[in-house]
Amino acid sequence: MNSGPALAFEKRKALAESRWKELFQQPRILVGTATCGRAAGGLEVLKTIREELKKAGQSIPVMEVGCMGHCYAEPLVVISKPDSDYAPIVYGYVTPEIARLLVRDSILGDDPSLEFMLGALEANEALPSLTDLPRFRYEKPVLLENCGRIDPEDVDQYIANGGYAGLDKALEMKPQDVIELVRKAGLKGRGGAGFSTVVKWETCRNSAETPKYLICNGDEGDPGAFMDRAILESDPHSVIEGMIIAAYAIGAGLGYIYVRAEYPLAVERVRHALRQAEDSNLLGKNILGSGFSFTIRLFEGSGAFVCGEETALIASIEGKPGLPRHRPPFPATKGLFGKPTIINNVKTLASVSRIVSRGLGWYSSLGINDHSSGTAVFALAGKVVNTGLTEVPMGTSLRQVIFEVGGGIPKGKKFKAVQIGGPSGGCLPESTLDLPIDFDSLTEAGAMMGSGGMVVLDEDDCMVDVARFFLEFTQNESCGKCTLCRLGTRQMLEILQSIAQGKAMAGDLKVLAELARDVKAASLCNLGKTAPNPILTTLRYFEEEYEAHIKEGRCPARRCPDLMAYYIIPEKCERSCDACVGTCTVEAIYVGQKRVKVIDQAKCVKCGTCVPACPPQYNAIVKISPLSELPEALPALKAKG
Repeated sequence: MNSGPALAFEKRKALAESRWKELFQQPRILVGTATCGRAAGGLEVLKTIREELKKAGQSIPVMEVGCMGHCYAEPLVVISKPDSDYAPIVYGYVTPEIARLLVRDSILGDDPSLEFMLGALEANEALPSLTDLPRFRYEKPVLLENCGRIDPEDVDQYIANGGYAGLDKALEMKPQDVIELVRKAGLKGRGGAGFSTVVKWETCRNSAETPKYLICNGDEGDPGAFMDRAILESDPHSVIEGMIIAAYAIGAGLGYIYVRAEYPLAVERVRHALRQAEDSNLLGKNILGSGFSFTIRLFEGSGAFVCGEETALIASIEGKPGLPRHRPPFPATKGLFGKPTIINNVKTLASVSRIVSRGLGWYSSLGINDHSSGTAVFALAGKVVNTGLTEVPMGTSLRQVIFEVGGGIPKGKKFKAVQIGGPSGGCLPESTLDLPIDFDSLTEAGAMMGSGGMVVLDEDDCMVDVARFFLEFTQNESCGKCTLCRLGTRQMLEILQSIAQGKAMAGDLKVLAELARDVKAASLCNLGKTAPNPILTTLRYFEEEYEAHIKEGRCPARRCPDLMAYYIIPEKCERSCDACVGTCTVEAIYVGQKRVKVIDQAKCVKCGTCVPACPPQYNAIVKISPLSELPEALPALKAKG
């Protein structure tokens, strides 16, 4: 017979489930208002729906939910009517005008407005569903399972969907048994390095020093990555629950959620969730009557990329400049305020609550082996059709994620590479597409799991320029404390810039590779140790592109401005069309002989705005590299005068 914390939680869960059940007995509307939805106009859609319902005198629940993963189709709206013949329907690309029609026809009327439908939310006999899409053969939402389904500001909705059951169970266990469970599950950190979670936990727990601290690292700064932000915005209680369990396991009484201030919605929803958890006795003193007490403080970071490094993050919380320090001692023995401290990523902690509540067998079945268990969450960005979030079991191939989940490369372009693992990750070519996604395989290929950023590149991307872009980011974000990182990244960046400008010498590639290896080997923290990865992988897989820049003054992708030019093919130029002339912002295009348009190369800033302006039936503007192949323009220039 249950007693104590279990009994108290069971009562709370029963009430939450009752509320959740009632919600499904009436029409309801979900509107995606995570940052991705808001950027696409989700708040205007939400306002419109509420205004139209008010005008009609209806009090139908309209819930704000988080990211549903289909960011490419935002804003998203889900309409559920229990008395309808149809399953709940997801509508995509919703505008305020479409929202008015949905209220009039679908909510107040009987027309399901299928012309705006993205798919039914669930498998059914009447309508194609989202689960019929090829991507659902590969996706396995675990950490994202509540995102877009529940109101992130309603703790009862989280509880009704299994939330805090892990905490309830953990409080009935001994702390060492919780650690042992997570050990057997093989959970590795999802923040980048993939270090064993329980090795940190045990070190901290076994330390005689007190007090002990727990920090959730929500300082997500990778370009193109937004997985942690989406979870904090869409399902903050899953992270809080994981923190409480982790704190119970290691014996911490105080924890911090470190969220960068550039994530205002995540900050707002985490703060709200913390208040709710405290009010519900899920957090604070004597949690659920168990005798265990734990407090969480929200810390807003200033957004420096290096603060994702755990020792820099600790310094930031202590009120010092966010600079890393030498390790050892590791934070697990000497961390925040000199005391034992555990730092785990958002996704790592969100995994903990599921492992405890659902058991070892369930979690182990998701991965491929003890080294790569569970799932991986990716933010798909770049040259891919279905940008957004996805979660797949470890072992899923890169090809399946990019082409089946992501829908492949838009506009019929050819895949060239995928940059995986954030700015410190690596660029993998087409030959690696069948690589299984796991910690070991990606490392062997020269990349890394990282925090989950995945940027897809197509044939129009120059790999020298890609390496330059990511190195410029890490060079700018280097704190400057470590000489190799400060000067090494700068020198590497200068070499990359000279290659992109066609000014490099043959020996520069050797210097670049040696510098990259030296910086990687001897930098103080992981920012410097991993900053060369984009260079090393592009040299490994795309060396011919570097050589083309150096030896031929040619950018194969026609991307580097100093090595390419735009040119109007006279035979294709339609003399009665002046679209490109009117579009050019620097007046570099003029009408030459016989009304054929000509680009003044001296004035052209190579912005490329003229290309889409040229009607597709003419397609007269092309990019040329090397510049020596640019057709002679002098006759036309003379005609201008």
